[in-house]
Amino acid sequence: MHIIVVGMSHHSAPVDLRERVSLSGDAHSHVLTQLGGSRTVLESVVLSTCNRTEVYALVNSTHAAHDFILTLLANTSGVSKQDLSEHMYLKQGEAAVAHAMRVACGLDSIVVGETQILGQMREAFQTAFEAGNTGAMFNRMFREVLHVGKRAQTETTVGQHPVSVSYAAVQLASKIVGGLEGKVALVIGAGQMGALAAKHLSAQGVKRVLLANRTLAKASAIASEIGAQALSLDGVEAVLKDADIVVSATGRPGHTVRAAYVRQALVGRRGRPLVLLDIAVPRDIDPACAALPNVYLYDVDDLSGVIDANVQERARQAALVEDMVAAGVRAFSDWLTEQEVVPLIVALRQKGEAIQRDVMESLVRKLPHLSERDQKIIHKHTMSIVNQLLREPIQNVKELSIASGDLAYASLFAQLFGIDSVKTDDAAAESRAVRLMDVLSRVLGEVSHQGQPNLHPVLR
Repeated sequence: MHIIVVGMSHHSAPVDLRERVSLSGDAHSHVLTQLGGSRTVLESVVLSTCNRTEVYALVNSTHAAHDFILTLLANTSGVSKQDLSEHMYLKQGEAAVAHAMRVACGLDSIVVGETQILGQMREAFQTAFEAGNTGAMFNRMFREVLHVGKRAQTETTVGQHPVSVSYAAVQLASKIVGGLEGKVALVIGAGQMGALAAKHLSAQGVKRVLLANRTLAKASAIASEIGAQALSLDGVEAVLKDADIVVSATGRPGHTVRAAYVRQALVGRRGRPLVLLDIAVPRDIDPACAALPNVYLYDVDDLSGVIDANVQERARQAALVEDMVAAGVRAFSDWLTEQEVVPLIVALRQKGEAIQRDVMESLVRKLPHLSERDQKIIHKHTMSIVNQLLREPIQNVKELSIASGDLAYASLFAQLFGIDSVKTDDAAAESRAVRLMDVLSRVLGEVSHQGQPNLHPVLR
């Protein structure tokens, strides 16, 4: 069996193609149904958002499943199989599991660390689960995926360090005025940077956002989304006196905010500071404003330090999340190995209990004078002997199997105890002879872990 993911995202495909392949409603249900009825796909989860469409699958044959999924998506979307194959990626084994975890953590998103994707991943799994497309393998895998995603949100600040100029401007303004709550912000320009700045300001709790633009209709459309007030550029001079923070991002020739406007706005403010953030190139705000009392003017060069700090901190937080992903992959691999050792452990316990039961029956026959109380005491102590003898070997074979990533140790363990319950692949069989002496010396003794443990074959 193999775990794979076949998909496309903003990394691999343009937005017009992603839109055509995106799955929702009946299309999503149709794909799940077709996957569920496929002989080559054993389990599956389909994730489809505005920026990605991905099929996670547990399969018998990677090549056959890949071809089946491409054909299915081509038939569903109307996009040719050739076009799809040029823009879709295939990840297998450990890379597929790690990818799912990185997606859930927001590491693979356009805005690194965004939290919406975790809910979308949870919904995708729940939909597949309810459709009967998941089994023990994917139920456990996606439990681990969602756990790692939740850890990334709660234990790191990876999503709290955007590196856009607009966010850096808002962050700097907040530091200067001691927080944004209760403040009035004026954003000049409703282009990409201006709109983003207005949204950041609104999201961080300013009392009021004023959005000025040459085209009032464009300002009104954005303002309606965030609860701001729209006005034309002609109204900027009149509202400057009300603003605590001004973010200007028109990039028009000449100064949109003149020193004379600001000087007039200072009248009656009683020393209340005015923060001017010029994120336009060419600059919107007259540099002479910096000389006015209680006015703090910053341009894009001044913001570079804030952006650099955010880049460094985001990289540090992302590294922490990558460590969580690696730990999540390891935990899932260990679980896979444990599941294959379970039949051996059950068989061993059953054999131990059978021996103890035979001994008890023999004692009762040979010592008929034993009271019921005596029999209970003997039963308790003989079972204790069995449990004590088996406890350490069972723990060791679990740990050795996890550390090695295959069932060679478990197979030899079964042979030592006369249990025929573990099947291994050819690679494990070949490695068993090499490990024989090491296993014999350690299987009933202390386990020593050295080096990096190997992954379960399903993840290789």
